Amino acid sequence: MIGRRREFLGWLGAGTVAVLTGRGMAAQISGNGMRLRTGSSLTPVSRDWDVSWVERIHGDARAVFDVPSPGEGDGVWRAGRWREDYAEVYGVDAGDVTPVLVIRHEAIQLIMDDEYWKRFDVGKRLKMHSHAGKGWTESNPVSGAAKDSGGDFDRYSLQYFIAHGGIVLACHMAFRGRVVPDYVKSDGLDDAAAEARAREHIIPGIILQPSGVFAVLRAQQAGCSYLLAS
Repeated sequence: MIGRRREFLGWLGAGTVAVLTGRGMAAQISGNGMRLRTGSSLTPVSRDWDVSWVERIHGDARAVFDVPSPGEGDGVWRAGRWREDYAEVYGVDAGDVTPVLVIRHEAIQLIMDDEYWKRFDVGKRLKMHSHAGKGWTESNPVSGAAKDSGGDFDRYSLQYFIAHGGIVLACHMAFRGRVVPDYVKSDGLDDAAAEARAREHIIPGIILQPSGVFAVLRAQQAGCSYLLAS
């Protein structure tokens, strides 16, 4: 039994080394320890997807916030708050902190503008209340300044997040399955035309990826710590 255990541990160690030294993987040594990163040997072969955002991930503080459910827009707040907290605690410039936000699955409508939210009554569908607590919201609660909040919610909007160096990625699979059908049904369009129209209402700066899973794991490969944010 002891011999088998030693044999297993030896195999596990060798397997771990093989994984850590695989193609496209390099070790970065810094004052905070060792971080694994990829990207230098990965070259996109498809022109359908913009993955240039990987090159914008920099600094020692990197994190990916996974947002699979809408909540009350909490995922966006958590990502913005983390950046502020890190800058305050360590006295670094916020530009040296890179948060990546991945919006996917049931949260995909959060990437859409207020016109879409009002037209398709998304607040009611997702059971999201207005910030003032008066019925369902008619606008995207994380798009621009919260008009009915009376608070400082604009700092935790997607527009503010993007303008201050945050990266926002969205799942195309969820977009095709949950947003595009709204335009197919309401406007009598085929899938291609409906998707083109739906894309016109994505908040500027948000980047569609093949899937949310791809986006989350690619960000982790680029050195981002992971947090389930909603």
